[in-house]
Amino acid sequence: MPNDKTVGKHSHQLLFSEAIAQPKTMAAQTAPQGHVSPLVDQASIEATDRILQEIASVRRRLEVMDLKITDLTLASSSIRADIAGFRETVTNLDQRLSAEEDHVAAIPDQEEELRSLRAKLTDLEYRSRRDNVRFFGIPEQKEGSDIKAFLSSF
Repeated sequence: MPNDKTVGKHSHQLLFSEAIAQPKTMAAQTAPQGHVSPLVDQASIEATDRILQEIASVRRRLEVMDLKITDLTLASSSIRADIAGFRETVTNLDQRLSAEEDHVAAIPDQEEELRSLRAKLTDLEYRSRRDNVRFFGIPEQKEGSDIKAFLSSF
């Protein structure tokens, strides 16, 4: 216990931390000594005990709050990471959507090109058939191996 002449900052901190750890013992040690009635001593000891108990209670509540703040900080960090992931996903989806919109916008041009290619194909098929001759009513494989002889005799 520090003497009456030691009233520095550190001596008060030590006294305060000791009082929180052991409230009843410190209250008895810090009680004024002298010719004071036992009721006053007992009342001041009880008041000091109540104050120290309240301080200890506040300290416990602060520790609980500190744990909750730590939990909230971790949850906040997790939420931030999730949001960053969602942003990346949305960016990728936006790029894909833009590419698909470009493809959809090109469909009418592709349909026109397809019509043009079909018309060209039909024209080429008809042109390739112009020099062909068709005979109807002749049974299959009747010509044999010499088609020229068969046609001249027909």
